[in-house]
This record gives sequence, C-alpha cells and structure tokens, in this order.
Amino acid sequence: MSRWWGRQSLHRQLVLLTSGIALLVAIGLVLGVQVALAGASKDASRQVLRDRAAAVVTSIGKEPGTRLTVPQTELDPGVAVYDRAGAQVAGEVPASMQSRYTELSTTAEERVIEVNDDTYAVLARPFTTASGQRGVIIAAEPFAPYEHTEDLAIIVSAVAGLLLVLVAAGSAAIVSRRALSPVEHMARTADEWSEHDLGRRFALGPPTNEIRALGTTLDGLLDKVASVIRAEQRLTAELAHELRTPLTTIHGVADLLAMRTDLDDEARADVALITDATTTMATTITVLLDLARRDDDQLRTESTTLSALEPAIRGLPLPEGRLELDLPSSLVIDVPQALALRALSPVLTNALHRCDRVRVTARRVDQQVELHVADTGPGVGDAAEGSLFEPGWSGDGGSGLGLALARRVARSGGGDVSLVAATNDDGGATFAVSFPGGPLPPHRG
Repeated sequence: MSRWWGRQSLHRQLVLLTSGIALLVAIGLVLGVQVALAGASKDASRQVLRDRAAAVVTSIGKEPGTRLTVPQTELDPGVAVYDRAGAQVAGEVPASMQSRYTELSTTAEERVIEVNDDTYAVLARPFTTASGQRGVIIAAEPFAPYEHTEDLAIIVSAVAGLLLVLVAAGSAAIVSRRALSPVEHMARTADEWSEHDLGRRFALGPPTNEIRALGTTLDGLLDKVASVIRAEQRLTAELAHELRTPLTTIHGVADLLAMRTDLDDEARADVALITDATTTMATTITVLLDLARRDDDQLRTESTTLSALEPAIRGLPLPEGRLELDLPSSLVIDVPQALALRALSPVLTNALHRCDRVRVTARRVDQQVELHVADTGPGVGDAAEGSLFEPGWSGDGGSGLGLALARRVARSGGGDVSLVAATNDDGGATFAVSFPGGPLPPHRG
C-alpha cells in the first residue's frame, strides 16, 4: 500500500486524502443520524402512547356497582382497559399480543415493552379515577411509520454524504491543481531544458507564497549551476584548443613519416597506429569544442531528414563491416546533421568493432525519433550495464570515451543514448540514439 501511495502524484494524494476524510465524515454523519433518529423514534412512540393513554383515562367514568365505563369513541385499535383485578373491561386486544397484554394487565407501575420482533411498542399505565377506582390501560403503537421516516432520513443523509464527498474531492482537485500548477509548469519547463539552456529560469515572481519561494530558491541554485557549467565549458574549450596545435603537429609528422619509402613494415604499422589515434583524438576535440561553443538556439533552428542522414552515415569513417540502414524518409530530427553524426558515430564504431553486421532502424516515440543500432556481437553482460556510459570505462581496452561522448552530444540536442536490449534476437546488443523530432512536414521534401 505504501509503495502504491508513493507512486501517486502529490495532486492525486491530496484529492484521495481529502476524499477519504470527507467519506469518514459522511459515514459518521449517516451513523449519527441513524442513532439519533432511532432514539427519537422510540421517544416519539412512547409519547404518543402516553398521550393516547391519558386521553382514554380522562374519558373513563364509573357506573353504579363500581364498574369502569370507557366511551368506545376514545378506544383506538390496540387499546384495552383492565380493572384492578386484571379483567378486561373495554377495548380490543390484538390476537398476537394477548399473552403480553394479560401479563401487563396487573402491573403496578408504568411499563413500556417492545413485542412482535420489536415491531410494536406496548405501554401499560396504571391509573386511578377521580372516584378512586383503579385500573390499567394498555396501548400498542407500531414502529413502521417511524422506521419509514428513519429510512428516508438515512437515504437523505447518505445522499448528502455522497454530495459532501464529491464536493470535497472536486474542491480539493481544483484547489490543489491551481496550487500545484506552478510546480507542474516548473517540471515541464525543466524537462525541456538542455545543458545549453543556461540562461533560462522559472521566474515565478516575488516569493509571496511557498511555491514562489521554491522557484526563487531553484533559480538561485540554477545560477550557481550555470556558473559551474560555463566554467567547465570554458575550461573544455581552452584545453581542446591548447591540445589541437600539438596534436596537429603530431598528425602532420605521422603523415610525413608514412610517405617515406625507407620504413620497414613494423615501423609503417606504428606510424599508421599514430595516425589513427591522432585522427580519433582530433575528432573528439572537435566535438568538445563544438559543444562548448554552440548555443541551444542554433541547435533548435536546424533539422535533418532521415533520408539526408542516411548517405551521411554511410560516409562516416567506420570500421569494416556490413552496415544495414532502414531509415524512413517520412521522419525528421530537430538537430543539425553534424550533431546527429557525432552522436551516432561512436555507437556505430563500437558495434562494428564487436561484429561484422550492424542494422540501424528508426521509429517515432512521442516527441522523439529513436535510431536503434542493433549488432550481432556478444551482447552486454550484466556487470557492464551500469558502467557503459561512464567516461573512461571500456570493455575492450579502448579509451572509454565513445559512448560517454555520444550520450553527451545527443543530450546537448535534447536527445539521449541508451541501452535498449543487452541481448537482442541476434544475440548482440541494441542501443537507441534519440533526438527530438517527428513526421516530416508536408511542405518539406
């Protein structure tokens, strides 16, 4: 139960909590009305019996010979009069209550009992006439009319309780939604931000309430985070710039050495290794510089169709292997082609290093276009899943920067790189490289 409750949104929790409290109040209201009406019904039935008995006693006369006389007009059904000896002198006794009337006919004090499975209240009241003659009057009153009133009252209170719950739930939903709408707006806004949105803030206004105070606090925190990120970007750009010059020199010298004819095979292989390594490093530095210098507006104003991306992918300097591309021309990604290629290249390179066949497909998922890179290699082991995207980690002795850099590049454009399947149908792994995008607008070709 606690896990289920923890998965609910704060808005839903408030509505459910308010509804629960209102429901408990409604149940208490119904039970309270029922108890109160039950007591009131008993009191009312007894008062009616006493009033009827008093009216009959007032009309009783005394005939010569000490016989009690009761006018028939005063005797309602279920009312009987007994003399002091317990003999019935007037009225009719219901057959089902004959024994109870006889039992009560000689009582010396007022008694009220419930008979016939509590469907009737019976009053036995001793009386003494003005002339001193004594007797007992017994009257019965059915509970049915009072129970009908109770039932109606319970139905009305239940309906009122239900309305109370609905009104409370509706009010809680409206109030909580209005109160939490700034938080929802903040969450949606934050989801749309990328690492290049360093200048964007929630800007909820003066901290006149708790939500605005939270927004102000978060804006202050974002200022500090933005300062750290800008410092990191400056450092990255400066380091990349400083490394580019000596790297270019090393690469140029390696190219010159490769042109010499007096190198043996071993030396030529070493030079080729240096050339490949410097090329890879130069590409990484170029990506880092580009990420540090680009702003988010540039990224969002450029888009690339998958039909244009396909030949560009085939033109990448990838390891040897069979690359199968199945990219629908009806989709477009909202990032520059160069950024998409820089995110895809490390993923494709890793895949082709592990197998000789890689298949790339694409599909639309909500507001994203996912490019699935599926290989036929050994897959990804359980121990490696948590470390795949950590900078410096490598499963085959490489630099360990490929997937980490690919993810950073994709995220800079509002996308991501993730592991979809550690073991796919072909036994290999499947990665997803996603970017914002969707169907190709009709006016574009």
